[in-house]
Amino acid sequence: MKILFVCLGNICRSPAGENIFRHTVQQADIADQWEIDSAGTEAWHTGKGPDPRMTKTLQSRSIEVTGKARQIQAHDLEDFDLILTMDDENFSNVSKLDPQKLYADKIKKFTSFCRQHSETEVPDPYYGGQDGFELVVDLLEDGCSAIIETYSQ
Repeated sequence: MKILFVCLGNICRSPAGENIFRHTVQQADIADQWEIDSAGTEAWHTGKGPDPRMTKTLQSRSIEVTGKARQIQAHDLEDFDLILTMDDENFSNVSKLDPQKLYADKIKKFTSFCRQHSETEVPDPYYGGQDGFELVVDLLEDGCSAIIETYSQ
């Protein structure tokens, strides 16, 4: 199963989702069932690694951090089985890549998988403090567990 996490710039939320999900499937010994990636709707940070504040937050929870930012492409809609957007704007922008609605069933809001949190969006922590990064990781850990339960064999 191929899963793609999508946010705006691909340096905070979506790489956190990618790395948390990778860590979670490794812990569950099902990593061989998944291909995991992330992308942004904008190309501002292409080639850059995850935000240092997000990296520090993930590492404090013993999660290895890898990846380089890239922009989502229309072919990603065909290539991936599940495309998870972090907020309503990301959902709208990814959906615009599919004007024929051929892949609409693959594009989902990440928070629709959260079970312990009621937020409808994963908030962008970029301009805030450490509490914002912690909340993002809490939301992503919550939803990633549910995704694994829903889609793993």
